[in-house]
Amino acid sequence: MREGMEQIDEQHIAEPGLVVLDITGPDEDTVTAVMKCLERVWATSGVTPLRRIPGEPGVRARVYADVLRPGADQR
Repeated sequence: MREGMEQIDEQHIAEPGLVVLDITGPDEDTVTAVMKCLERVWATSGVTPLRRIPGEPGVRARVYADVLRPGADQR
């Protein structure tokens, strides 16, 4: 398992519509922009902490989302 990312368990995806998204991008601004877009469309865990893995390119984040529930722009 990669540093800083907990293992996905059944609770994270226990119901239809629940997803776990691991996002990787070239920089903090890009990854943060993606998380903000996702929370406008779906109910998500919001903007989560950003991580770098030593020796690997890019910035990573994990977002939990319920794609059956509307996000901020859909309410």
